[in-house]
Amino acid sequence: MASSLTKDPAATPADEKTFFGHPRGLATLFMTEMWERFSFYGMKALLLVYLLSGGPDAKKGSLAGGIGMDEGTAITVFSIYVSMVYLLALPGGWLGDRVWGPRKTVTIAAVTIMSGHIILALPGGATFFVGLALVALGSGLLKANISTMVGQLYKDANDPRRDGGFTIFYMGINAGAFFAPLIIGTVGQKVNWHLGFALAAVGMGIGLVAFLLGTKNLNPVSSVVPKPLSAEERTSWIRKIVAVLAAVAVFYTAVGMSGMFTKAWATIPLTLIGLIVPAGVLIRIKRDKDLNRDEQSKMTGYIWFFVAAAVFWMIYDQGASTVQSFGETKASGALLGFEFPSSWYQSLNPVFIMALAPVFAWIWVWLNRKGSEPSTVGKFAAGLFFVGVSFFFFLVPIGLAANGQAVSPMWLVGIYLIQTVGELCLSPVGLSVTTKMAPAKYASQMMGVWFLAVTAGDSITSLLSDPAVFGIDLNGTSAVAIEATLAVLAAAAVFMYRKKVKTLMGDVR
Repeated sequence: MASSLTKDPAATPADEKTFFGHPRGLATLFMTEMWERFSFYGMKALLLVYLLSGGPDAKKGSLAGGIGMDEGTAITVFSIYVSMVYLLALPGGWLGDRVWGPRKTVTIAAVTIMSGHIILALPGGATFFVGLALVALGSGLLKANISTMVGQLYKDANDPRRDGGFTIFYMGINAGAFFAPLIIGTVGQKVNWHLGFALAAVGMGIGLVAFLLGTKNLNPVSSVVPKPLSAEERTSWIRKIVAVLAAVAVFYTAVGMSGMFTKAWATIPLTLIGLIVPAGVLIRIKRDKDLNRDEQSKMTGYIWFFVAAAVFWMIYDQGASTVQSFGETKASGALLGFEFPSSWYQSLNPVFIMALAPVFAWIWVWLNRKGSEPSTVGKFAAGLFFVGVSFFFFLVPIGLAANGQAVSPMWLVGIYLIQTVGELCLSPVGLSVTTKMAPAKYASQMMGVWFLAVTAGDSITSLLSDPAVFGIDLNGTSAVAIEATLAVLAAAAVFMYRKKVKTLMGDVR
C-alpha cells in the first residue's frame, strides 16, 4: 500500500483510521514490540562479548572493562539468562490472566526492562546481575501479553485480517532485531559497554512512550483481568511467594556466611530449574485425569515435538553464544576491507528471516497445491536436520582456525543462514501445532509450554558448558560434532516414527 495510514471500508467503519488496513492499535503494538526487541536484541548481542571482556578468553585488543569471565562460564551465564526469559513467560501470562490484565502487565514489563538496562548502564560489575535479572523478568512478563493484545484487536476470531496483522507484528520484531546489533553493538563494543546498554534503555523507553500514547487505540478488553484471583487465592499466593523467597534468602545467607558460596551455587540451581519446570509442567498436563482419550493421545504426540524442539533450540541459541564467541576470537573482524564488531553477526538471522519467510510461505502453498506439502512431523524433522547440518558446517572453520589463523566471516554467515532455514521449517510450525494439539483445559497455557522448550534447550547448554559441572568446550571439535550428530539422529528418529506420531496427533495435520 502507498502509505501506512489507509482506509478499509469493507472491514472497518468508513471514518475509522487504520494501519495498513488493520485496527489502529496494531501500530501501537508494532512500535512497542519493535523498540522492545531493539533493546532486547541489542543487549543480547553485547552480552556474551561483555562477559568475556577482560578475561582469559577475550579477543586481544578488544575493548576492556567487561566482567572478565572465561568462555565456559560466559556461555553458562548467557544460556541461563535466555532460558529464564522464556521460563518467565509462563508466570508473565498468568499475571496477565489473573492479576493485572494484559495492558497493565505490558506497562509494568516495559518499566522493568528499562530499569534493568539502566542498571546495566551503570559503571562497575557489582549490580550487573541485578540488571540482567530485571531484563529477563520484564521480557518474560511482556512476551505473552503483547501477543494477546494483538489478537484482541480483532473482534472476530475468523477476521480475514487476523493472520496478516500478526505478520506485520512479526516484521516489527525482526526490524528491531536487525537494527539493534548494528547500533547498540557498535557503540557498546567500539565506544563504551555501558553506553551501549544505555541505548538499550533508551530503546525500551521509546517503546514505553509509544505504548502509553497509543493505549487509546487498543481494545478496552486489554485492560480487563480475564479471570481475577479471589481474595482467598491472592492471600494464598502471597504467602507462598513470601515463604519461597524467605527460604531462598535464608539458605543463601547461610551458604554465604559459611564461606562456601561460589558461582556454582547460582548457576546450577537455575539450570536445574530450567530443566525441572518444563518436565514438571508436561507431566502435570499429561497426568490430568480430566483429559479425554483424544487429548491424552495428542499430549503424548506433543511430547515428541517438545523434545525435538528442545534439541533444536539447544543448538540454535548457541548462535548468540558459542558461535558468536568463535566469531569474536577466531574469525576476522573485517570483510572486503570493512571492519565490524562481532555483535553484527546477530543481525544476520533477522535479515535472513525477513528475506526467506515469504519464500517459505510460497513454497508451502505451492507444494500444498501439488499435494506434496510435508506434514508437520516432516517439517520438524527438516528443522532438526538443518540445525544439525549447521554445526557440521561449523566444523570447517573450527578446523581452519586450529593453526591460529583468523577465518573468513563468511563461514559464520553460512552457519546463520543454514540455521535460519531450519528455524523456518520448525518454529512457525511448532507455534501452530501447539495451538492445534492443546487440550481445551490448557488452551491458554500451551503457548507458554512451547516456550519452555527453549528453556530446556538452553538449560542443557548451560549444564554442558558450566565449569562447575561438565565444563565442556562447546567450541571444540568433539562437542560440535556430537551436537550436530545428535540433531541429525533426532531428525532421523522423528522421521522414522512419523506414522506413529501422526496417529497420536489424531485429526491434527
